Amino acid sequence: MSIEPAAAVPVLLLSVRDEYAGRRWAPPGRHWPAQPSAVGGLDLVAGGTWLAVEPGGAGAPGPVAACLLNGFGTLAPEEARLSRGELPLLAVRGGRVDELDLDRYDPFHLVVVRPTGAQVLSWGGSGSRLAALELPAGLSVVLNDGPEGLAESRTASEHIRTLMAARAAHFRARFATAPRPQPRTGPATAEEAWGDWLPIVTGDGLAFDDSAALVQRREFGDGRLWGSSSISLLAFGAGGARYDFASVPVEPGGREGWRRVEI
Repeated sequence: MSIEPAAAVPVLLLSVRDEYAGRRWAPPGRHWPAQPSAVGGLDLVAGGTWLAVEPGGAGAPGPVAACLLNGFGTLAPEEARLSRGELPLLAVRGGRVDELDLDRYDPFHLVVVRPTGAQVLSWGGSGSRLAALELPAGLSVVLNDGPEGLAESRTASEHIRTLMAARAAHFRARFATAPRPQPRTGPATAEEAWGDWLPIVTGDGLAFDDSAALVQRREFGDGRLWGSSSISLLAFGAGGARYDFASVPVEPGGREGWRRVEI
């Protein structure tokens, strides 16, 4: 996340979706008849999404996006558990996460983004509290351990913690030194819009199993493959929002495989 309030395009969001291979999904679109203006990828297992965008418009606040990350902590009771994939849709239509029965949700971090900035809502499961944090100006990294890896509920796995720290350190440094793009809402290609960021967000040349990999493939010993399935880039400014999307794998260098999502 990059927030520069004085910039022509003040808020930029990079979201990489990591999930177990084989969990079926559909690319961004208008998938929800009850919320027809919402745009996002569809989780075909539970029906929700990992990232939703509402464009706003006449008489409506917006644009607004909400991005979901799984957290660590106490899991909800199986018999009462609700899908976290409904939370981005709730957030972009102006719903109050703090008014939900959160004990029915597994731990999560929900990043809610507007042209004026971004807020992270973090839930560690039953017995915890819902924490809200406004992200500061500059670069911020939100991990499964929360903003900057400092959530109250964090992973107990030193291996996973090390991987997340390596990822954050490598890419924070890369984005800090690359020219910040100013994507417009016009007809520019992803390469024209995102410039020097595009080769970085598509992996920066790191192998899928590198300890710092942003676009990753991991085998954690349970016979299932965990990895990145898609990359989303969103820009928020006075002219509205821009949304570029690519399924993984993407061509090294990032020039091919991107599509502009109409919002």
